Amino acid sequence: MDHYKILGVQRNASKEEIKQAFRSLAMQFHPDKHADSPKHLRDTATVKFKQLSEAYEILTDDRKRADYNISRYGTSSSSSASSWNTGCNQNHGYAKNYGYGYGGNYTHDYTASRGKRAGPSLQFELLFRFLNARTFVRTATITGVLIGAIYLIDDGVDALWNTKNSGKSLEDALESIKEAKAVKDKS
Repeated sequence: MDHYKILGVQRNASKEEIKQAFRSLAMQFHPDKHADSPKHLRDTATVKFKQLSEAYEILTDDRKRADYNISRYGTSSSSSASSWNTGCNQNHGYAKNYGYGYGGNYTHDYTASRGKRAGPSLQFELLFRFLNARTFVRTATITGVLIGAIYLIDDGVDALWNTKNSGKSLEDALESIKEAKAVKDKS
């Protein structure tokens, strides 16, 4: 499915052109417009509207558009690559200065590393994405709570033992139980 054909725009179309094309086609194929139409027309309009929405979502996001162009055409379109690069240079100037892989040629670095061993900048980006993922944060939080609970239970057992048995430690008591079992087993 070619997102550019679905929206009826050229590969070098600007975001504004994509937005205008989507709006006009969305008005034509919106499911609410076909509520009173026969079932086959309603179904066709719904499918077309979903395709339009997906195409709009991908083509208006610079990063998704670059990935789509690479997977579909083997290269990034010049307008999406330049807008992505411009955005990175404006919004993330620190990345260019410190070499974290965004810089002025993100698309070039990305395409050059596909199918090959990833460079340090791409590895850093993947690590950064992993550490910011919600699932990682959730897992780290749950792990911290479980470790804290184990620590509290261990301290609670020791504290409870010390209140009931002031003269003997828990380890001494366990050792004497083992000795008593050994004597019992011998007899």
